[in-house]
Amino acid sequence: MLDHISIGVLDIEKARRFYDAALKPLGHTCLSLDEGSLGYGTDRVEFWISRVESPVPANPKSGLHFCFAAPSRKAVDAFHNAALGKGGANNGNPGLRPDYGQDYYAAFILDPDGYRLEAYCSSKE
Repeated sequence: MLDHISIGVLDIEKARRFYDAALKPLGHTCLSLDEGSLGYGTDRVEFWISRVESPVPANPKSGLHFCFAAPSRKAVDAFHNAALGKGGANNGNPGLRPDYGQDYYAAFILDPDGYRLEAYCSSKE
């Protein structure tokens, strides 16, 4: 349905340090880089980050969040740990979410700009 998602940040280098670390365990790398933007994905850019003058203000009650598919529960755990280590804030420890589904394993983070992120896996491993 979607081709890509774009977000805006004030500090592109801070975002790069955070997203390089957080997305690596999920198999995503920075495929496009210039002084004003970053593009992440596996074989093509699906997540763009651009330096902007006025990013969307953080609003934890908005319902807006971005969920990244993870290949395993270990990858969800690694995403969470890496994100915390690079300036993210915990918004939900890794674990099963039975309210979402029988094997729904996820972790939730706030990135340094307040964007709500999730890594999710449905496998039992």
